[in-house]
Amino acid sequence: MAPTVLMLSPGFPDDMPHFTRGLAQVGARVLGLGDQPAQGLKPEVRSCLSDYLQVRSLWDEGAVVEQVRGWLRGRTVDRVECLWEPGMGVAARLRHSLGVPGMTSDQTVAFRDKQRMKEVLDAAGIRTPHHYRARSEAEVWQGLERIGFPAIIKPISGAGSADTYRVNDKNEAQRAVAAVKQVPEVSVEEYIDGEEYTYDTVTAGGRVLFENVAWYRPKPLEARLNPWISAQAIALRDIQRPEIAVGVELGHRVLRALGFESGFTHMEWFRKPDGEAVFGEIGGRSPGGRLTHAMNYSCDIDLFAGWAEAVCYGRLSQDTRKKYNAALVFKRAEGEGRIQRIDGLEHLMQRYGAHVATIDLVPVGAPRRDYRQVVTGDGWICVRHPDLGETLRMADAFGSELRIRAG
Repeated sequence: MAPTVLMLSPGFPDDMPHFTRGLAQVGARVLGLGDQPAQGLKPEVRSCLSDYLQVRSLWDEGAVVEQVRGWLRGRTVDRVECLWEPGMGVAARLRHSLGVPGMTSDQTVAFRDKQRMKEVLDAAGIRTPHHYRARSEAEVWQGLERIGFPAIIKPISGAGSADTYRVNDKNEAQRAVAAVKQVPEVSVEEYIDGEEYTYDTVTAGGRVLFENVAWYRPKPLEARLNPWISAQAIALRDIQRPEIAVGVELGHRVLRALGFESGFTHMEWFRKPDGEAVFGEIGGRSPGGRLTHAMNYSCDIDLFAGWAEAVCYGRLSQDTRKKYNAALVFKRAEGEGRIQRIDGLEHLMQRYGAHVATIDLVPVGAPRRDYRQVVTGDGWICVRHPDLGETLRMADAFGSELRIRAG
């Protein structure tokens, strides 16, 4: 019998329509819940929904639970799914109220609260950066005194590298403290010097059905602080290499310690120069920044439907063997104002067109985007190749030779 799935925020952010489509594609009856009006959803999203409830605010958890119970009017729900980080708390409350399986409120706290997350993993003997919770400026300075420089100051509850600062001395710390004054709680952490990677999974019943490691070039924080960088994320073909396998093993330990059962996870970890793998953080959700697309291109699969099959039926029937390294390249326009022209694309396509999986650039005439607010900046490209060295050469070429001019 086809399951009924309550999908939170089926139309936002950008990847959610794909996951909503995935649920419908595997035969689920999809009920949508969000704060967008139904007519504001894309037609391809509306076509996948059997019903939709608009609420005034997704963040008023008590009111949402009450509205949903009245709206369902005796209809049963088999799953409550949310792949958008801010909505994980209300999804857990709904699961409890409706009596359906999935992450509980307590489990959700360990995924959303970065300090609590690390406390759980510390207790399990997993290497995490040294860390301290700070609710005031004085507590930030106490944490810095214990850790020393360099250090990281970041929100306790957040996603990506927003409001995250590396501080190398007291002057930089003073500027960072001033910049995060609006953040209720921050984590003061040891800065880990090393390469930064992801570990991404689709699981069912605690079993890993699909796993991926992506390599950030450069680290996201460095890319965020340098507007001229065309950041890259490479979904690696060979994750059994010893220097990568240490992160996979770390990821398995993290999932067991946090008790994650079914769905998507996105973890970030570091490999130090001495080879040690150090945990960064984990979300009980899909990755942002088009990384799910890169995983699809690396295997010629559809993980949006694969995730849906996993949460609905406990299996992933697609052939998930890696065929390629798939590199995402995120472009940022030069100059201010509207996009005037795009240089170098024709020549790059002549050289590498057979290996370009997709190109999605902001059109000429459109306003330049704020790269601090939009991970994809002014567009993204995915190139892929079985050989990692060739993949990196192509990615670097698109990073340096493709120029988007604004003015």
